[in-house]
Amino acid sequence: MKNKNVLFLTNAAMIAAIYVVLTVVFAPFSFGEVQIRIAEALTILPIFTPAAVPGLFVGCLIGNILGGAILPDVIFGSLATLLGALGTYLLRNRSRYLAPIPPIVSNTVIVPFVLRFAYGINLPIPFMMLTVGIGEVVGCGVLGIILSMALSRYKGRIFEKQEA
Repeated sequence: MKNKNVLFLTNAAMIAAIYVVLTVVFAPFSFGEVQIRIAEALTILPIFTPAAVPGLFVGCLIGNILGGAILPDVIFGSLATLLGALGTYLLRNRSRYLAPIPPIVSNTVIVPFVLRFAYGINLPIPFMMLTVGIGEVVGCGVLGIILSMALSRYKGRIFEKQEA
């Protein structure tokens, strides 16, 4: 039991660290009304391990702080990632092609309101939903599916079978 807790925390911490690094390294296009956050490809990981859910949340939280986001963005952007990760975890036994949908939807709906009301970006919310949504489709959908296919070859060797 103790080893499972250590493994869970280690996996979550590693995922959080990778998310932070990807967010900071690709910061020029990880933020703003037109954004493609490469780190969002990691939102596919809850299909492999439940540790990805808190790992993604903490990684997004720290990545937003280090990326210079303001408090409402840190809070609501991180919550959008948490909701997306939970949704992906719930879809883990279904098609891998459905797994990116929750983070795409949660970020497409929440982030434009953060951009408008926290940053004062004066673009129509539906337009920002489109731009953020396209970035999420690229980050979560395309890159996430590619990551999922690559990790599927190593299933059971990278992430030990864990139950939440």
